[in-house]
Amino acid sequence: MLILLWGLPGDSPLAAVQQELQNLDIPHVLLNQREILETEVKLSVGEKIIGEICTSNHKIDLSEVTGVYLRPHNSCKLPEIIEAGPKSYAWQHATAVDDALLSWVEMTSALILNRPSAMAANNSKPYQLQQICKWFQVPDTLVTTSPDAAHEFWQDHGSAIYKSVSSTRSKVSQLRPEHAERLANVASCPTQFQQYIPGRDYRVHVVGRDVFACAISSAADDYRYAGIANAPEIFSCRLPEDIENKCRLMATEMELSLAGIDLRETPEGEWYCFEVNPSPGFTYYQQETNQPISNAIAKLLASLKVISKSG
Repeated sequence: MLILLWGLPGDSPLAAVQQELQNLDIPHVLLNQREILETEVKLSVGEKIIGEICTSNHKIDLSEVTGVYLRPHNSCKLPEIIEAGPKSYAWQHATAVDDALLSWVEMTSALILNRPSAMAANNSKPYQLQQICKWFQVPDTLVTTSPDAAHEFWQDHGSAIYKSVSSTRSKVSQLRPEHAERLANVASCPTQFQQYIPGRDYRVHVVGRDVFACAISSAADDYRYAGIANAPEIFSCRLPEDIENKCRLMATEMELSLAGIDLRETPEGEWYCFEVNPSPGFTYYQQETNQPISNAIAKLLASLKVISKSG
């Protein structure tokens, strides 16, 4: 058994899982992206996938890797690679290493948290909503470059929010009268508008079969940006059994062994789902609630030596 961690050492979720692997005495190795120029990947694909990763500190036989926790960035966005430029050897080498590793994690029988192909739906929030609506209610949604359509949507729903269409993190804000004149800007920037859903927020982390839920109390449009003065109250909770099962089943159908799910319960007891994060920054919630999420991830990575791609 060997667990591979891939990303940057300063990444909080990656560091938390690595610490748990150390505490559990589970063999693991961190593939440090900052050492991309000292990293070589050899990969041969036939009846079997054979390969190795060589760095200045490690030689990793990929056939021995039984679990992988992915938290990589685009290596070409590292400062030294940007400085070298797209035509440089450094840029080409970084691209080749990323491509080889991303190809391998799609093909290997090791347990991957999570495969890029499964995470891809999050690159388009409207597309992901189509998957979510099989399990939960979702807000009425409009993506448009028409100011008139945006204004009509706002008027029809009385209250609406706007946010990013892509996986890029953005602040969720309610439309207010002072925003009316800015609606003209959507003509040059496709924008996602959604029906505002009142109620209490819940963040749910699914780790294999384990479900960790926390309730959030906040007066802010987006509790993540509430600020110190209006910091949200976050506490561990237990979801109704049917909602917990829906979270578990939805993550399984999306082929996400690890997922962060954003829910809201209305005052009338209706449950809506806004998003499923395939690479959740769970440490914020773990610190607030003492839920053992990183421990569960480490144990999941070590629980199965080999699984099929379909899980």
